[in-house]
Amino acid sequence: MKLGRGRMDEDPEINLISLIDVLFCLILFLVVTTTFNQRSMLKLQLPQSQSGAQADAGEPLMVLVDSEGKYFIGNNAVLKTDVASLKEALVAAAGDDRTMPVVVRADARSPYQSVITAMDALGQLGFVKLQMATTPAPKANER
Repeated sequence: MKLGRGRMDEDPEINLISLIDVLFCLILFLVVTTTFNQRSMLKLQLPQSQSGAQADAGEPLMVLVDSEGKYFIGNNAVLKTDVASLKEALVAAAGDDRTMPVVVRADARSPYQSVITAMDALGQLGFVKLQMATTPAPKANER
């Protein structure tokens, strides 16, 4: 009398559907939360100026101040908005060269104190070639 077999007829299988769902959710989460480092996409509304002074042909150090008063040195964001943090970021970006031109691109809606803080940090470090970026003012007949 034989009551049962010693082995099973069915082969064990691994269900991959739940694994694929988890991986899809993980990839979707990473794509949504990733910040793409494109500072050229930062929309600044520059103040207007009547004079059309052009910057030097050399590669300037760019200091951006957005409308909320946050600082960006080149492509890197400065985490704090105090003078000490800004000076550390400027030294890291420029090194020992204090003769390089510096262009401050401040949004027209940025707090005035943020622009003054950036200029103060540059002055304390000894930068002498400071330029403010502006856009040309519309002519009287274009308004």
